[in-house]
Parts: sequence; structure tokens; C-alpha cells
Amino acid sequence: MEKEYAINEHDFVKELITLIRSNISKEELLNKLDDYHDNDIAGALEELSVEERQKLYPILGTDRLSAIFSYIEDPEIYLKETSLETTAEIISNMDSDDAVDILEELDDSTKKKLANLVDEEAKEDIKLILSYEDDEIGSIMTTNYIVIKTNLSIKQAKEELIKQAEDNDNISTIYVTREDDTYCGAIDLKDLIIAKDSNLLIDLILTSYPYVNDHEKVSECIDRIREYSEDSIPVITEKGLIVGVITPHDIVEVVDDEMSEDYVKLAGLTAEEDLKETVFESMKKRLPWLIALLLLGMIVSSVVGIFESVVAVIPIVMCFQSMILDMAGNVGTQSLAVTIRVLMDENVDTSQKFKLVLKEIKVGFANGLLLGTLAFIFIGLYIYFLKGNSLSDSFIISACVGTSLLVAMIVSSLVGTIIPMFFHKIKVDPAVASGPLITTVNDLVAVVIYYGLSWELLINLLHKG
Repeated sequence: MEKEYAINEHDFVKELITLIRSNISKEELLNKLDDYHDNDIAGALEELSVEERQKLYPILGTDRLSAIFSYIEDPEIYLKETSLETTAEIISNMDSDDAVDILEELDDSTKKKLANLVDEEAKEDIKLILSYEDDEIGSIMTTNYIVIKTNLSIKQAKEELIKQAEDNDNISTIYVTREDDTYCGAIDLKDLIIAKDSNLLIDLILTSYPYVNDHEKVSECIDRIREYSEDSIPVITEKGLIVGVITPHDIVEVVDDEMSEDYVKLAGLTAEEDLKETVFESMKKRLPWLIALLLLGMIVSSVVGIFESVVAVIPIVMCFQSMILDMAGNVGTQSLAVTIRVLMDENVDTSQKFKLVLKEIKVGFANGLLLGTLAFIFIGLYIYFLKGNSLSDSFIISACVGTSLLVAMIVSSLVGTIIPMFFHKIKVDPAVASGPLITTVNDLVAVVIYYGLSWELLINLLHKG
């Protein structure tokens, strides 16, 4: 009989806290901590008291702390618990992009003090990354990579790999440069390890290995980087020099930042907020869109006022206004989300965009027809049984509501697709065509359709009221 093994789910953070708070010696504690991932230790640090952390820092050492702090969302909080010299060592040992992120969060006084303590190599790497604009690929690269020359033998290349691996942990891909330091290509670590000393290094080099330019916009090449799914991709200057690499960790951070940015735009904000901001700062970010939406809301209210004669003659139509508006807004927001996702692919051509418009119209029609039919039946029965209207009047009014719902959903699907495409065409982030904007525009469309149809069908054509 085959023995069954069950893998138990471990709470490593809880285990670590118990371990750190135990009375074992520093040597034994360090030995046991080596068995845990840096991310779990980072999680444990956040649960410990200041005193417990300050006792643990010397045990872990600056090399390990630099790796652990890269997993903490706000490491500057914990760096303040160490001496300035220790902080400088931790930052010096970090990947340059992580070091830059931390330095940007520190006050100017601390930055100036650290500038004199951080080692020269780290200082140069940090200076390089800070030289790029925030939206350029160079600003998110790391200088942690292995690079060798084309003129080395296999044996020399292996020796160089071992030598550089002491300071760089991104070793799965080795980059190769020519004698003039220009980028030549890449070698897979496995290929170098299994290569015989008699082989030629040039035969191992992938000369068509993908790369990105240091001044490329992150938003323009992020999809290309993801498609390659490599452990790292080199960043090259206009002169062909390799200055850094992009790793999966960098990509995850960028995608997360872009999703957060798009999310706040879809919420009608001009920038992302956090808990540290003052009320006034949050107001400044929210007010621009709210003022614009207020003006659009006034237009919607004015349009409703134009049709007040319809409400005065047949007041029951007012009961179903919110349903029409809500459904139109929901449909528009759904189409907006689909369109923005499609527009993220820079390779989408005009014919594909046209197909998307047609598809959204068809989806709007199909959903509108189904929901409009349901509205026609249930609203007709509701008016007849609960409001006491005649059967014919009840279903004439419900027919007006159902038809309005159908037309509003078709038009809203179109609006939710066309508006972001228009923004994209004029080189404005389509996420700016946010949920509140689409909803307000669709409110206007729905009001005109609903009351316009009620006016023509119920009053002018059937002389109801």
C-alpha cells in the first residue's frame, strides 16, 4: 500500500516570531534564520517591537538586512531604528533601484548625511538611476547583473562569473560586451556551466537576445518585456552600452503601480492618494474631476427640466428614471474597462478597434434586448397590479421603459468604447476617460432617450396623460 504524505500549511511568520523571542543563543538563532526566506523575515520584523528588532539587526548583519528590507513596503521606518552608518551599509548593499526608492522617502538632511557614507560604487549606481525621468525604463532598472567580454575563453568566463557572483545575484543570464564595451548578446547560465573548455565562448552567445533602451517610456515597452518572460532583459544606451537590467521583480512593481494609477483614474482622481496626505492635499487631487462632473451634472439636470411637462402629465415615468440611468452607467463602465484593456496593447490596429466597437454594440443590444424585455413584463405587471392603471396603459408605459433601456444600453456601450479610443487617439491616457465621466455622459444620454421617447410615444403619439 502506497504511503500518503500530507504537506501541512505553515505560518512561517508566526514561527519566526516565536523563534526570535526564544532564549537560544545568537549563533543558533542566526543558523535557524538561514532556513527562512527573506520575505518571511520581513513579515516577522513588522510584528516585532522596536526593542526586539534592534536586538535582531546586528545578528542578521547588513548584507542580509539589505535583502530583507527590499521586501518591506516602507523600509525607511525601520532604517531609522539603526545608526546612520548601518543605514548607509544597508543601502550600499541593496539593488540600486531599491536604494533609490528608499532615498526618495528620506528627508533632505538624512540624504545629505548618507551621501557621505554610502560607498562610491553604490553612489554612482544611485546617481545613474536618478538621472532618468520617472516614466523612463532606466529609472526602474537595477545595476545588479553579470557582464563578461567576448574575448574570454570558457574557463576564463566561468572564473569571471564566480568572481562577479559575490556581488551580484542575478546570474541566470550572463551578458556579453565587445572590446569597446558595446552590448553583444547574452549567455544562459546553464549553457556556460555545461560548456567544455575547448568550446568557443562566441558559440554560446545569443546575439539576438532582446533588450530595451534606457530612455524608452515604461508604458510603451512593458508589454514587450512581459511577452519575453526572461529572468532579466538588458537596458542599453543610444551608444550601445549596457547600463542595467530589468528583472521580473521590477516588472511586477511597475505593473502594480500602473494598475494603481489606472484604478485611481477610473475613480475620477488625478493622482493616487495615501494615508499620509493632509485633507487639503486629497481635496486638490479630487476637486478637478468633481468640478467637471458637477458641470456635467448640471447639464443633466437641465435636460430633465426640459422634459418636466412629461413628468407633470405622466408622473409615474419618474419612478423608473434611476433604473435607466443606473443600467446605462453600468454598461458604459463595463465597455470602458474592456476598451482600456484592449488599448494597453500598442499593436492593436484600426480594424481591430472597429471590431471592438461592433462587438460592444452587439453585446449592448443583446443585453439590452433581454433586460428591456424583462423590464417590459415586470414593470407592466407592477403598474397594473399595484398602481391600478389599465392593462393597456400599464404595458404602454412599460414598453416605453423597456425600449428606452434597450436604446440606452446600446448607446452607452458605444460611448464607453468611443470615448477612451478618442483619448487614446489624441495621446491622452485612456484611463482618464474614467468611470465617473462615462457614467455622467451616459446619464445625459439616458435622460434624453428616456424622456424623449416618453414625450414622443406617450404624449405626442398616443396622447396619454
